Amino acid sequence: MSDIAIQVENLSKRYRIGRQEERPETLVGAALGWLKAPVDNFRQLRQLSRFQENGQESDDIIWALKDVSFQVKRGEVVGIIGRNGAGKSTLLKILSRITEPTSGRVVLNGRVSSLLEVGTGFHPDLTGRENVYLNGAILGMTKREIDRKFDEIVDFSGVERFIDTPVKRYSSGMQVRLAFAVAAHLEPEILLVDEVLAVGDAAFQKKCLGKMGEVAREGRTVLFVSHNMVAVQTLCQRAFWLESGQIKAEGAVSSTVTSYMRSGLAENETPERIWSDMSTAPGNHTVRLRRIAVRPEDGNPGDVITMQTPLCVEVEYWNLLPGEHLHTTLHVYNDQGIIAFTTGAGIKPDPLLHTQPPAGLFRSVCHIPGNLLNSGFHRITLLLIRGNKAASYRLDEAIGFEVIDNNERKFAWYGREPGVLQPVLNWTTEYIGKGVE
Repeated sequence: MSDIAIQVENLSKRYRIGRQEERPETLVGAALGWLKAPVDNFRQLRQLSRFQENGQESDDIIWALKDVSFQVKRGEVVGIIGRNGAGKSTLLKILSRITEPTSGRVVLNGRVSSLLEVGTGFHPDLTGRENVYLNGAILGMTKREIDRKFDEIVDFSGVERFIDTPVKRYSSGMQVRLAFAVAAHLEPEILLVDEVLAVGDAAFQKKCLGKMGEVAREGRTVLFVSHNMVAVQTLCQRAFWLESGQIKAEGAVSSTVTSYMRSGLAENETPERIWSDMSTAPGNHTVRLRRIAVRPEDGNPGDVITMQTPLCVEVEYWNLLPGEHLHTTLHVYNDQGIIAFTTGAGIKPDPLLHTQPPAGLFRSVCHIPGNLLNSGFHRITLLLIRGNKAASYRLDEAIGFEVIDNNERKFAWYGREPGVLQPVLNWTTEYIGKGVE
């Protein structure tokens, strides 16, 4: 038996803006369509070839996917990431046989269950119970196999009171809970999950992510589309980054997510900035910047930073006035523009600053402990203070960096806790005697 669960070769999908695919309304029309199919496919391949050669296409044509190829092995959990409109959902629809590709080939080795959109795979007029059995039958399961899983499905979904109610009367959250329970519990060899989990509450998301981890440990294959980078990094070993319908990067999940997170950021939202030419570097007649960077203490700028990661902020500058004391101050803001904290070398000054420093190149390094910052994007404003009195130079939002919650904390959940900081503090609990007789 092949160890490849999903084989995708040169997959492309074209859409025409404002037009629907023509569907035959008669048996004769269907027969003519079947006869025309080879010609149409050849024409579509010619159009794709021209697109690949010169990158041009008619204005009313959009390629949701363009020549995508990859393999997923049995038992792998692979994340698919990318911005809205990148082609992620289209890819899963093709793999689920909901949408036909314009060109290319897909080979799936195993039973496939998918959770793509709210209500996908459910008949609205059937009850929850009837839809469970319908989905199981579609997967090729016998009634006895579904019976064995039924109570577990209903318990997981939490909709037992409404299991004999037509699905069209369910809320979107109820539909998602039941749909995920069916998809995950009916033992497919391949599970395809789209961002639909975002509909559920935090407790349900945690429950579903835990179930997907369990499915993966059982040796089944999971393809997981999500904007939640924490969930992707927690569940997946590999990731594909889709952009404009093509695979921009693929590989280990941490490196792929890091590349994706750094893409499209403004210059001042990157974790490192360097100015090699002093004459054009930010500053004035008293000081010029050479470099500012944030990195893990044992890593490099751009490496993944989790909530547990100790950080270093490095500032290199040319001091242009000999004999003048100069120290560095940092203002750290979260993604809502709220200041998390400030820190400066002048609070606990380095002995060097008590001497008469010469003009020249200096480096200041600030060490930020792990288990301090909350998850999210952060920006640093830099101030260079002369003589502990006034700022010689200030660079607002000099650099930016992302802090990721990788769920390493015990009893942690997959939601984001409120607050600017998330310090890990020492707690003790002790028994002090009977309080209730």
